[in-house]
Amino acid sequence: MAEEFIIDKSLSDDKKYEEFLSMIINLLDRGDNYLSNLSNLTAAIKQTFGKISWAGFYLYDGTKLYLGPFQGKIACTSIELGKGVCGTSAIKHETIIVPDVDKFPGHISCDSESKSEIVIPIIKKDHSDTSVEEKFLGVLDLDSTSYNSFNETDKKYLELLCKYLAEEIF
Repeated sequence: MAEEFIIDKSLSDDKKYEEFLSMIINLLDRGDNYLSNLSNLTAAIKQTFGKISWAGFYLYDGTKLYLGPFQGKIACTSIELGKGVCGTSAIKHETIIVPDVDKFPGHISCDSESKSEIVIPIIKKDHSDTSVEEKFLGVLDLDSTSYNSFNETDKKYLELLCKYLAEEIF
């Protein structure tokens, strides 16, 4: 089913993200295959945020990260854990903001026009009576052709988005 997904681009970043998250919750369907949901999500991200040149997922197969749904130029198909921004985020289980990708040690350049990047890990937390187990699922990777495109506002809302994905979609 086609959906209309329009957000006022003149809104502040906070308001744009708030509206975006509200619309995403209505767009994504828990009953659909997670790959279909991630595909629509990458399209929505790319459509909403003009600063983003590439939006996609690298999913964890138990050994490495492999390319999932994305929007943008062709990309690397697999990334070893600990390699590049995505692999480093995967090992550390933390969001990484890179203002200038050329200054990130070991950056993997799939697109020579990419100048900055943010990578957010997707971690599902399973709660039992005695503990909380974390299951690493993959990362959301966003690139920009401008330097310093991502900040703490992006981090805050994208982490909320990835938490929602882990709890409700995967």
